[in-house]
Amino acid sequence: MTGTTTAPPRAAAPAGARPGSMEAFGAVYAGQLARARVARGPLLFVATLQSLGILLLLRGVVHGEGPRTTSAVVAGSTVLVVAFVALNLLAQRFGALKAARALDYYGALPIGAAPVVLGTAASYATFTVPGAVLTCVVGTAIYGLPFTHIWLVLPVVVAAGVALAGLGAAIGLIAPRAELATVAGQLAMTAVLFLGVIPPAHLPVVLRGLRAVVPSMTAVDALAAGLRGTPSWWGVTWRLLVSLAWGIVGLAVASRAFHRARDR
Repeated sequence: MTGTTTAPPRAAAPAGARPGSMEAFGAVYAGQLARARVARGPLLFVATLQSLGILLLLRGVVHGEGPRTTSAVVAGSTVLVVAFVALNLLAQRFGALKAARALDYYGALPIGAAPVVLGTAASYATFTVPGAVLTCVVGTAIYGLPFTHIWLVLPVVVAAGVALAGLGAAIGLIAPRAELATVAGQLAMTAVLFLGVIPPAHLPVVLRGLRAVVPSMTAVDALAAGLRGTPSWWGVTWRLLVSLAWGIVGLAVASRAFHRARDR
């Protein structure tokens, strides 16, 4: 007999244990990622071509403008790729799930609303990264902007994706019908387009106020500042944090709307 004692065996987790938030998020993200890869790939390709087309179109219009204008065009077109997916496609997706009462499926699973909303939003936002990076690189080249801080496109895409995905999910879940969710998502994407590519100084005062409450505009301004070559890093960080804060609010609203839509 030795002087050591054996630790009691660890109790096995019950078969029906509720998964943690990260596990639930990972499961939803993987499932929606596989679906989006097949069903949304062509549309994501169109989103990139749309932004590149706007860059080329405005290149033929903008002559002799300073870097403040050209950087706004490139930054706004880059974030537009994210907006097309996060506002248009995600609003359609949640609107269709709600209309088909497919939310009941998630209600039967031992996971909360937040992982479902966040996992679905993240899966769609993932596909925007290559198109947004390509748009930013092409725009920087054709407008003659410095490439020094072009790496900012990655945190900007993340921040804008979080901000707009929360809004897109909320639109799809709050709209009373799937058709209205589609229309609202497209209108929101149009607002991001026009308010993003036009420098704030060129907008009327009323539209500047509207621009200030559009979740992704601070991310656009952060990228535009980086593309001009001499950004204020405090200003860039603050703008990205504001975009993330908008996203947290939007995802919280979407999670609450998910609960209400599922329990009806």
